[in-house]
Amino acid sequence: MTSQIALTREVEFAEFIADAAGQHEKVCISGGGSKCGVGADVSARPLSTLGLAGVVDYDPAELILTVLPGTPLAEVQALVAEAGQMLAFDPFDCGPIFGRAAGSSTIGGTVAAGISGSQRVSCGAARDHFLGFRAVSGRGEVFAAGAKVVKNVTGYDLPKLAAGSWGRLFVLTELTLKTLPRPREAVTMAIEGLGDAAAIRAMAKAMGSKADVAAAAHIPGRLREGKGLTLLRIQGFGPSVSARCALLERLLGEVGRPFALTARDAEAVWAQYRTLAPLAAEMPLWRISVPPSRAGGLVASISCNGADWIYDWAGGQVWIACDDPPQHVRQAAIRAGGHATLFRAAASLRSEVPAFHPQPAPLAALEERVRRAFDPAGVFETGRF
Repeated sequence: MTSQIALTREVEFAEFIADAAGQHEKVCISGGGSKCGVGADVSARPLSTLGLAGVVDYDPAELILTVLPGTPLAEVQALVAEAGQMLAFDPFDCGPIFGRAAGSSTIGGTVAAGISGSQRVSCGAARDHFLGFRAVSGRGEVFAAGAKVVKNVTGYDLPKLAAGSWGRLFVLTELTLKTLPRPREAVTMAIEGLGDAAAIRAMAKAMGSKADVAAAAHIPGRLREGKGLTLLRIQGFGPSVSARCALLERLLGEVGRPFALTARDAEAVWAQYRTLAPLAAEMPLWRISVPPSRAGGLVASISCNGADWIYDWAGGQVWIACDDPPQHVRQAAIRAGGHATLFRAAASLRSEVPAFHPQPAPLAALEERVRRAFDPAGVFETGRF
């Protein structure tokens, strides 16, 4: 792939894409490159959003942030944290997952890939906090969608379409996000020694209680010297947090003895979910979305070849590193009522196996019509996915 072209103005993006469409060329969009290892390697005109960076407007009182796509994710998180707020969908930097240094992810790439962390189970996904945007279509035309307000009910909800589109529809040139107040206090309750099945039941019980659990995850014993660790994050105002932690102790006492991690230990263990550090880097890495109650059965059906795995979203998301044939993994996901994304693998495997789970024919046809509406010449159809 040739060197990145970093443009600095929206009009330049429009001219670049219009020129590519006129010459029947493909365009591959990237920001910091932290997720370039997802999907097949491609040969296309590279277009970087790094030159289009900065904060357009931030109104903490209104919980609204408008920012340009090339702005580093870390800078955005630091900005809202300084105001006592957060990006509630809990985004994380994908760079370390692919052996890159932390700090390369941009806010545009994070939202375009729909990257949501452990708090998605309580606060929603990136798409739920994405209010509006400006973009350039495959025609080279600038357009806007959504709005810079929380309560907006006009027109099509295109921000939800953009989040998770992975640059296959248009290139984002401005994003408006909803922020939320940062909790005054956060405590991670843990139960040690549970097997996968017991941990999934415990997480389901906690999520269904009045404890208002913000995040629930489980690291199996095979990754912790035989002692699994089940994690439940409680956050809010101090007295409320204390009361809800006490509730969990009573509620889950029959399956284990919940205890509070120190702030340092809690940060360390949740960091493992942002980097997937416990999982074997030499094996293909899959992200599988599945009904939480079926997560244990899913893992049991594809973990016979020395696989490593962790559970997030109370079991609704399974990260698993394994050498199983891709068809085996995807069939197991289908049987469990879910779908599997090939997130990290050698280039040879990525060139043969689609990153995204194949859609049923009716959905694939609908997806194709949507893509053609924004990109009739297929400028963004690089073959990556």
